[in-house]
Amino acid sequence: MPLYHKLGDFPQKRHTQFEKPNGGFYYEQLFGTEGFHGHSSLSYHVHRPTQVKEILNSYSVEPKIAIGKNIKSLLFKGFELKPENDFLDSRKAMLVNKDCIIGLAAPKESLRNYFYKNADADEMLFVHKGKGKLRTMLGNIPFEYGDYLIIPRGIIYQIEFETEENRLFYVESYSPFYTPKRYKNQSGQHLEHSPFCERDFILPNELETHDEKGDFLIKIKKEGMIHEVIYATHPFDVVGWDGYNFPYGFSIHNFEPITGRVHQPPPVHQTFETAAFVVCSFCPRLYDYHTKAIPAPYNHSNIDSDEVLYYVDGDFMSRNNIEQGHITLHPKGIPHGPAPGAMERSIGHKETQELAVMVDTFRPLMVTEEAMGLDDGQYYKSWCE
Repeated sequence: MPLYHKLGDFPQKRHTQFEKPNGGFYYEQLFGTEGFHGHSSLSYHVHRPTQVKEILNSYSVEPKIAIGKNIKSLLFKGFELKPENDFLDSRKAMLVNKDCIIGLAAPKESLRNYFYKNADADEMLFVHKGKGKLRTMLGNIPFEYGDYLIIPRGIIYQIEFETEENRLFYVESYSPFYTPKRYKNQSGQHLEHSPFCERDFILPNELETHDEKGDFLIKIKKEGMIHEVIYATHPFDVVGWDGYNFPYGFSIHNFEPITGRVHQPPPVHQTFETAAFVVCSFCPRLYDYHTKAIPAPYNHSNIDSDEVLYYVDGDFMSRNNIEQGHITLHPKGIPHGPAPGAMERSIGHKETQELAVMVDTFRPLMVTEEAMGLDDGQYYKSWCE
């Protein structure tokens, strides 16, 4: 994200000596993307951040594919996913392609016994149920219902829940998450017509600095594997950092919908983009105000992308029998639109209280075995009258 942030102490000049109060030096680390070209931050550590003592187990977490080439519209009942105690064990991939993994998680307990790093993908965690704190090497971020948490690849983190009932919708992306280019000027500042601005971001605070040696377990995800690595020092030993590459939060409730006289297309709801897909937020808003407006969306063909909708709250007016936690997949190759009766039912209504997250991918998505265990089995027929 093109927003400068800093926490703690660091030298005035980069790549120069930074002495500890009682002698010795802090250790500088460049935390960057796209080699030395993309966004980066410089962090300063009490201990060398390179001290690996041991590599223990390595095991595969690659999703098992049930449908590799899909043409069927599907509905998954997400709240039927059974909660599990462990944070990583609770994460279940639903839909995957070469660019991303889209999944659900229902962790009952906080992640405290180990640290986690995704070395392959930036992560977007959407908090549907739960409240707590994301603890990272670059500072902590409080979260609650409706928050997006954007975690760049390589960030070491833990997650603390104040609640036992926690539901997350997540996306792992092999390219970085950015806010849409059309909302920003050449310097990266959000423009006046953007549906959100820099004030809305939840930035890291409460920098933890641990001066501890010992055995610290970090589970690192890389190429579909989890590697259990023992570090010699606590990974949260940063005394200060500054830059542009860091985790942050954004509440879906701070998205300001763009409306018009007639129905607006999905891009007006766009919140994030990557090189391979977009993320949109459907929020409570006024309906279209032309005297002949049809608030329900028009039928449209999925020619270039697969559409995934995660239903969060409210009455999603374009569908029938949709509940919280449901996920629908509308694959490329066949058109989709409002359910029978939804168009007619929408006429005359002035507003909606729906809340949903949409992911449109440019490559087709494969369906996992975990997803098929939540499939309703009938959704693709729901447009028949």
